[in-house]
Amino acid sequence: MDRLRITLIHKEAAWQLRHEVMWPERELDYVKLEDDDAGAHYGLFEGEQMISVVSLFIDGSEAQFRKFATLESMQGKGYGSKLLHHVLNEAASSGVKRVYCNARSHKASFYQKFGLAVTDRTFTKGGKDYVIMELYFDASGERERNGVEQIND
Repeated sequence: MDRLRITLIHKEAAWQLRHEVMWPERELDYVKLEDDDAGAHYGLFEGEQMISVVSLFIDGSEAQFRKFATLESMQGKGYGSKLLHHVLNEAASSGVKRVYCNARSHKASFYQKFGLAVTDRTFTKGGKDYVIMELYFDASGERERNGVEQIND
């Protein structure tokens, strides 16, 4: 992990990894978002290989990160964690008060490690169960506890 870099990428690059990881059985259009033009798309690279992507959408005092995907062969090695830390810091430094995501229900514990709290809002899309998770920042941009104990690996 010594040649890692996180950079803004074009939405088309994000689509490719989203498709490969999240919905390979669907058409490419399924992973495109109506508001992709409004988002900031981040890629984590090791050398020239893109390993993980996430898109951040800021709307006033709130931000949502969406379509967070890491190559299956690279999951569990800390790449996605580095990217998510970066994006949460970007959101905080932009001045938002709340960041949220639609997490696949079985991945909720991963997001809790970053201080995101499970809400009571759930839904199903494409046969997969989701829960909305959120994180609040105080006036100085520090993460609030949300009543959830943060777990660090």
